[in-house]
Amino acid sequence: MSRIGKKAIEIPSTISIQIEKEKVIVKGKNGNLEKSFLNLVSIKIEDNKLFVTRIDDSKKAKAYHGLSRVLIQNMIYGTDQNFSKTLVAEGIGYKFQVDKKKLILNVGFTHPVEFFIPEDLSIKLESPTKIVILGIDKEKVGLLASKIRDIRPPEPYKGKGIMYEGEKIIRKAGKTGK
Repeated sequence: MSRIGKKAIEIPSTISIQIEKEKVIVKGKNGNLEKSFLNLVSIKIEDNKLFVTRIDDSKKAKAYHGLSRVLIQNMIYGTDQNFSKTLVAEGIGYKFQVDKKKLILNVGFTHPVEFFIPEDLSIKLESPTKIVILGIDKEKVGLLASKIRDIRPPEPYKGKGIMYEGEKIIRKAGKTGK
Protein backbone atom coordinates (compact mmCIF):
# COMPACT_ATOMS: atom_id res chain seq x y z
CA MET A 1 0.00 0.00 0.00
CA SER A 2 1.14 3.54 -0.69
CA ARG A 3 2.91 5.04 2.30
CA ILE A 4 1.73 8.52 1.39
CA GLY A 5 -1.76 7.47 0.32
CA LYS A 6 -2.64 5.70 3.56
CA LYS A 7 -1.87 8.71 5.78
CA ALA A 8 -4.87 10.64 7.09
CA ILE A 9 -5.19 14.35 6.31
CA GLU A 10 -5.96 16.60 9.29
CA ILE A 11 -8.73 19.06 8.44
CA PRO A 12 -8.31 22.49 10.12
CA SER A 13 -11.37 24.00 11.76
CA THR A 14 -11.39 26.91 9.26
CA ILE A 15 -11.85 24.53 6.29
CA SER A 16 -15.07 22.93 5.06
CA ILE A 17 -14.98 20.00 2.61
CA GLN A 18 -17.80 18.62 0.47
CA ILE A 19 -17.50 15.32 -1.38
CA GLU A 20 -19.88 14.80 -4.30
CA LYS A 21 -19.26 11.48 -6.09
CA GLU A 22 -15.84 12.07 -7.68
CA LYS A 23 -15.62 15.82 -6.97
CA VAL A 24 -14.03 17.37 -3.88
CA ILE A 25 -14.87 20.98 -2.98
CA VAL A 26 -12.68 22.71 -0.38
CA LYS A 27 -13.74 26.07 1.09
CA GLY A 28 -11.48 28.14 3.31
CA LYS A 29 -10.64 31.68 4.30
CA ASN A 30 -8.56 32.31 1.14
CA GLY A 31 -11.08 30.95 -1.37
CA ASN A 32 -12.60 27.82 -2.86
CA LEU A 33 -11.04 25.01 -4.86
CA GLU A 34 -12.69 22.05 -6.53
CA LYS A 35 -11.21 19.07 -8.30
CA SER A 36 -12.59 15.91 -9.88
CA PHE A 37 -10.93 12.57 -9.22
CA LEU A 38 -11.14 9.27 -11.05
CA ASN A 39 -13.23 6.51 -9.52
CA LEU A 40 -10.06 4.56 -8.66
CA VAL A 41 -10.09 5.98 -5.13
CA SER A 42 -12.75 6.59 -2.50
CA ILE A 43 -12.63 9.64 -0.24
CA LYS A 44 -14.18 9.65 3.25
CA ILE A 45 -14.24 12.07 6.17
CA GLU A 46 -14.22 10.65 9.71
CA ASP A 47 -13.51 12.49 12.99
CA ASN A 48 -12.20 15.66 11.28
CA LYS A 49 -9.76 13.57 9.22
CA LEU A 50 -9.91 12.79 5.52
CA PHE A 51 -8.99 9.31 4.29
CA VAL A 52 -8.21 8.30 0.69
CA THR A 53 -8.45 4.58 -0.08
CA ARG A 54 -8.12 2.83 -3.40
CA ILE A 55 -10.90 0.68 -4.82
CA ASP A 56 -8.76 -2.14 -6.25
CA ASP A 57 -5.10 -3.16 -6.53
CA SER A 58 -4.57 -2.40 -10.21
CA LYS A 59 -1.34 -0.68 -11.22
CA LYS A 60 -3.20 2.49 -12.22
CA ALA A 61 -5.09 2.64 -8.90
CA LYS A 62 -1.86 2.22 -6.93
CA ALA A 63 -0.22 5.07 -8.85
CA TYR A 64 -3.27 7.32 -8.43
CA HIS A 65 -3.70 6.65 -4.70
CA GLY A 66 -0.80 8.74 -3.38
CA LEU A 67 -1.28 11.41 -6.03
CA SER A 68 -4.92 12.04 -5.18
CA ARG A 69 -4.15 12.28 -1.46
CA VAL A 70 -1.41 14.86 -2.04
CA LEU A 71 -3.64 16.87 -4.39
CA ILE A 72 -6.36 17.04 -1.72
CA GLN A 73 -3.79 17.96 0.93
CA ASN A 74 -2.53 20.80 -1.30
CA MET A 75 -6.11 22.02 -1.80
CA ILE A 76 -6.63 22.12 1.97
CA TYR A 77 -3.31 23.88 2.61
CA GLY A 78 -3.85 26.42 -0.18
CA THR A 79 -7.30 27.48 0.99
CA ASP A 80 -6.07 27.77 4.59
CA GLN A 81 -2.71 29.42 3.83
CA ASN A 82 -1.39 30.65 0.49
CA PHE A 83 1.31 28.96 -1.54
CA SER A 84 4.18 31.21 -2.55
CA LYS A 85 7.20 31.22 -4.84
CA THR A 86 9.92 33.86 -4.71
CA LEU A 87 11.81 34.92 -7.82
CA VAL A 88 15.02 36.96 -7.86
CA ALA A 89 16.44 38.90 -10.82
CA GLU A 90 20.22 38.79 -10.86
CA GLY A 91 22.12 41.05 -13.25
CA ILE A 92 22.87 44.68 -14.05
CA GLY A 93 19.68 46.55 -14.89
CA TYR A 94 17.43 43.52 -14.24
CA LYS A 95 14.28 44.51 -12.38
CA PHE A 96 10.58 43.77 -11.87
CA GLN A 97 7.68 46.24 -11.89
CA VAL A 98 4.05 45.55 -10.96
CA ASP A 99 1.42 47.73 -12.63
CA LYS A 100 -2.15 46.78 -11.58
CA LYS A 101 -2.69 43.38 -13.27
CA LYS A 102 0.55 43.46 -15.25
CA LEU A 103 4.11 42.40 -14.41
CA ILE A 104 6.81 44.24 -16.35
CA LEU A 105 10.25 42.64 -16.61
CA ASN A 106 13.43 44.46 -17.61
CA VAL A 107 15.90 41.63 -18.10
CA GLY A 108 18.41 42.74 -20.70
CA PHE A 109 16.23 42.73 -23.81
CA THR A 110 15.75 45.81 -25.99
CA HIS A 111 12.16 46.05 -24.78
CA PRO A 112 10.41 45.36 -21.46
CA VAL A 113 8.56 42.04 -21.29
CA GLU A 114 4.97 42.23 -20.02
CA PHE A 115 3.10 39.45 -18.22
CA PHE A 116 -0.59 39.54 -17.36
CA ILE A 117 -1.26 38.32 -13.82
CA PRO A 118 -4.15 35.80 -13.59
CA GLU A 119 -7.16 36.77 -11.46
CA ASP A 120 -6.62 34.08 -8.81
CA LEU A 121 -2.91 34.89 -8.28
CA SER A 122 -1.21 37.94 -6.83
CA ILE A 123 2.33 39.22 -7.14
CA LYS A 124 3.96 41.19 -4.35
CA LEU A 125 7.02 43.30 -5.13
CA GLU A 126 9.46 43.00 -2.21
CA SER A 127 12.24 44.96 -3.94
CA PRO A 128 12.93 45.90 -7.57
CA THR A 129 14.80 42.60 -8.01
CA LYS A 130 12.57 40.31 -5.92
CA ILE A 131 8.93 39.25 -6.32
CA VAL A 132 6.68 36.83 -4.44
CA ILE A 133 3.89 35.00 -6.30
CA LEU A 134 0.95 34.11 -4.02
CA GLY A 135 -2.08 31.92 -4.66
CA ILE A 136 -4.25 29.11 -3.32
CA ASP A 137 -3.52 26.66 -6.17
CA LYS A 138 0.00 25.22 -5.95
CA GLU A 139 -0.02 24.18 -9.61
CA LYS A 140 -0.89 27.67 -10.89
CA VAL A 141 1.66 29.38 -8.62
CA GLY A 142 4.45 27.07 -9.81
CA LEU A 143 3.40 27.36 -13.46
CA LEU A 144 3.43 31.18 -13.42
CA ALA A 145 6.80 31.19 -11.62
CA SER A 146 8.29 28.83 -14.21
CA LYS A 147 6.92 30.90 -17.11
CA ILE A 148 8.49 34.06 -15.67
CA ARG A 149 11.78 32.23 -15.06
CA ASP A 150 11.80 30.89 -18.65
CA ILE A 151 12.00 34.44 -20.02
CA ARG A 152 15.61 34.72 -18.84
CA PRO A 153 16.83 31.57 -17.03
CA PRO A 154 20.10 31.90 -15.11
CA GLU A 155 23.18 31.32 -17.22
CA PRO A 156 26.13 29.29 -15.90
CA TYR A 157 29.00 31.73 -16.56
CA LYS A 158 28.02 34.88 -14.68
CA GLY A 159 24.85 33.65 -12.96
CA LYS A 160 22.69 36.37 -14.52
CA GLY A 161 19.00 35.77 -15.05
CA ILE A 162 15.77 35.11 -13.15
CA MET A 163 16.03 32.38 -10.54
CA TYR A 164 14.06 30.96 -7.63
CA GLU A 165 15.12 32.17 -4.20
CA GLY A 166 17.66 29.74 -2.76
CA GLU A 167 18.40 28.14 -6.16
CA LYS A 168 22.05 27.18 -6.62
CA ILE A 169 23.50 27.87 -10.06
CA ILE A 170 26.34 25.56 -11.03
CA ARG A 171 29.00 27.87 -12.41
CA LYS A 172 31.28 27.00 -15.31
CA ALA A 173 34.82 28.22 -15.77
CA GLY A 174 35.19 30.77 -18.54
CA LYS A 175 37.78 30.73 -21.29
CA THR A 176 41.36 30.81 -20.13
CA GLY A 177 44.00 32.91 -21.88
CA LYS A 178 47.29 31.50 -23.11
